Amino acid sequence: MNDWLTEASDGGLILSLHVQPGAKRTGFAGLHGTAAKLRLSAPPVDGKANAALCAFLAEICDAPKSDVQLLAGETSRTKRVRIAPAPGRASRLRAALMASE
Repeated sequence: MNDWLTEASDGGLILSLHVQPGAKRTGFAGLHGTAAKLRLSAPPVDGKANAALCAFLAEICDAPKSDVQLLAGETSRTKRVRIAPAPGRASRLRAALMASE
């Protein structure tokens, strides 16, 4: 897999992200070092950007929001997110990133 997307021992996905809140629109924006860069239209106040991040990733993966969990980086631009295991989720994430380049 890519540096930004790894598979956990239980089949879940761990994402390394660099998040830019307050952007014009939400979407992947290529790579930022070994992390995937993600622009969010939500502002970085009161957890709105984190909620928007989880909702966006759930939508991309066709997953319930409860399958997406912020592991690290609650107040940082550098975040680690876990997505519960299910077939096809990794390929959807890779396709979304590739479409942004």
